[in-house]
Amino acid sequence: MSRSTARTRWRAGLAVTALLTAGALLPAPAHAEDVTDYAITVDPTAQGATIDDTMYGVFFEDINRAADGGLYAELVQNRSFEYSTVDNRSYTPLTSWTVDGTAQTLDDDGRLNERNRTYLSLAAGASVTNAGYNTGISLEQGEKYDFSVWARAEAGTSLTVSLQDADGTLATARKVAAKGGWAQYRATLTATRTSTAGRLTVASSGAAALDMVSLFPRDTYKHQSNGLRKDLAEKIAALKPGFVRFPGGCLVNTGSMQDYSEASDWQRARSYQWKDTIGPVEERATNANFWGYNQSYGLGYYEYFRFAEDIGAMPLPVVPALVTGCGQNQAVVDDALLKRHIQDTLDLIEFANGPVTSTWGKKRAQMGHPKPFGLTHLEVGNEENLPAAFFERFQQFRAAIEAVYPDVTVVSNSGPDDSGTTFDAAWQLNRDADVDMVDEHYYNSPQWFLQNNDRYDSYDRSGPKVFLGEYASLGNTFKNGLAEAAFMTGLERNADVVKLASYAPLLANEDYVQWNPDLIWFDNHASWNSANYEVQKLFMNNVGDRVVPSTATTTPSVSGPITGAVGLSTWATTAAYDDVKVTDADGTTLLSDDFSGDASQWTHTGGGSWSLQDGRYAQTDVAAENTMVSAGDTAWHDYDLHVKATKTAGKEGFLVAFGVQDTGNYYWWNLGGWNNTASAVEQAVDGGKSTLLSKAGTIETGRAYDIDITVRGRQVTLYLDGQEWGSFTDDKPAEPFRQVVTQDKKTGDLIVKVVNAQSADARTAIDLGGAKAASTARVTTLAAAPDAVNTETETPVTPVTSTFTGVADEFTYTFPANSITFLRIKRR
Repeated sequence: MSRSTARTRWRAGLAVTALLTAGALLPAPAHAEDVTDYAITVDPTAQGATIDDTMYGVFFEDINRAADGGLYAELVQNRSFEYSTVDNRSYTPLTSWTVDGTAQTLDDDGRLNERNRTYLSLAAGASVTNAGYNTGISLEQGEKYDFSVWARAEAGTSLTVSLQDADGTLATARKVAAKGGWAQYRATLTATRTSTAGRLTVASSGAAALDMVSLFPRDTYKHQSNGLRKDLAEKIAALKPGFVRFPGGCLVNTGSMQDYSEASDWQRARSYQWKDTIGPVEERATNANFWGYNQSYGLGYYEYFRFAEDIGAMPLPVVPALVTGCGQNQAVVDDALLKRHIQDTLDLIEFANGPVTSTWGKKRAQMGHPKPFGLTHLEVGNEENLPAAFFERFQQFRAAIEAVYPDVTVVSNSGPDDSGTTFDAAWQLNRDADVDMVDEHYYNSPQWFLQNNDRYDSYDRSGPKVFLGEYASLGNTFKNGLAEAAFMTGLERNADVVKLASYAPLLANEDYVQWNPDLIWFDNHASWNSANYEVQKLFMNNVGDRVVPSTATTTPSVSGPITGAVGLSTWATTAAYDDVKVTDADGTTLLSDDFSGDASQWTHTGGGSWSLQDGRYAQTDVAAENTMVSAGDTAWHDYDLHVKATKTAGKEGFLVAFGVQDTGNYYWWNLGGWNNTASAVEQAVDGGKSTLLSKAGTIETGRAYDIDITVRGRQVTLYLDGQEWGSFTDDKPAEPFRQVVTQDKKTGDLIVKVVNAQSADARTAIDLGGAKAASTARVTTLAAAPDAVNTETETPVTPVTSTFTGVADEFTYTFPANSITFLRIKRR
């Protein structure tokens, strides 16, 4: 997951109201009652691509409190008093704790162990209370909860453990006798009533030191110790994922690459390194999370491997390549450190696969799993923006792994976007080196996904395979799910190239959100499936083993010119604009403004602060994002736009917009974006952006640039200081009717999968090509309003099953408006 400026922009406007806009290609479905709208023709005699059992999986990253406060079932927040301002500027070692009496946190030689550096010292008669996550500790009446604490206490000290909320006691208090040096003490509490606002209190009769104050529900997933929250784990398992990619994401390729030791001065902002996360939980390192909170590493590599095994999924870990990304973009130049990380990666494979007689296999066995985990795939790096530096290091990892473990597939990546100079350079390096598999990531608008169903049709069948490790369409409405489903039919059709695919992110605690949309939402007591989850589950539970070739007619589309007003904007930058002029194709002036008077022709629809300064129109808030002002007529087309732009301060460059329909629908030329490392043309549709054209480059502060944009029909040409910078034609239809047919080898079923992402029903003539089908089909349908969103209390996007008895070699089926329909047809 990348937290680049581009990602921030995409998150800035995720509200969606319509499937397509006037600036896009508008499908015009037929409605004549005597006409069949579509036709699907199946060829059961042709051999389509084989679909691997691991085709669809999940990507778990600790973002949105997905681990601590999420999948990891620990109910106590900041259980070891390790929270720090390095994690979050608001944190202290007592965050989530309140003290009654005298207490202090200490970082001295009296600690529990050198990796668990902070502990709590309680005076006699004092107590400490933990608030848990969200509204508090969630308890269910009659359920058991396992308490534990490490304590060092003077003789005769008793610890009283209690649970309560504002209405009173939640469990009978327990007393634990503590004495002498550090030791672990346990107790079981049974909830006497249900509450979502519980508090855990530990009181000491004598002077005591506490660490690792813990409370777990007894009823964890598969009743495992140090276990997982049951409802979340069950929702993930219900997807039947073929793989689990973990632990990141930006957690892997950001921060220091040093270890957690005295030599690094106990570095607290490190990349995710697997050895920090295994062994007894009280001896595991702590770390700052890239997404702005703390990682306890209670949920670590051993738990990830165990969970993947429990749900029948292939583990796919990601290790740092020593090139940071996610906006940091630095190559670590330290040969000894690189060699250490390469050895750590070899040790990881031994930990997963080695015999119990090996060093790391023995550690796995000591943790309770003598049987190897069967690791077959491992990814090096994540979304690196420096392809040459990344690939130089990747090749060293790859060579070392293949020399010892030739059967392990080493996965590379293509950077953080679906196209552009970084993407192209990375792919060329991967092809030239004959890499086995390349991980692509992209987060785009629903329109992009509708337009790019054929993305992988033209990929080289003899080149590296594709792992689509992260993708989503920037929203949790059913419209987003429809667009993703349409795209997924293309993934399956190209299963000979696309071998693995996973939506991202997986989990989000609704009170701690850094990224939206997400697949599964939850709070401290409940969880619910997004519309996107229901789409993923439908596909993942009905994959099939091979593609049965088929074709379909398409939606007639009307191609009009790009239309819209013009705009100026900035992002984390101040800039000044002058000499704006718009002329039509005949040279007639539509707009001219040298800002010598006022700015009355401009409408401010974004953030920031605009004013006239020295004959220029200036935006002066350096922190503001998306500060759009616009002028002109939304019906304008076939025009030339000229503007003089000057960056005056800040992290990026400036933005010049055209084809502006409203605040969520426009094109803009983003010059000096991505922390002033690249320029791109982006298209916004209903608030979600997609990149149409991208090149590396920077914008100089204080320099005036001449910007010219020529719009003719749907072709756009861009000029920077009189030189052509690039051009594109936006004429790809956003086809709303998509299908794929697969066959389930075990049952013999034909699975006809149809997406109808438009507001009209699609009457469809289906020709099974003599497939000898039974007359009955089992039907699963997802249908809802495009703007429908699942919540904790309402789930309008829910699968409905039915039976259709009209199957024949040729038959007609009407697919509802805004629907995804799977027909499972038995073969005779």
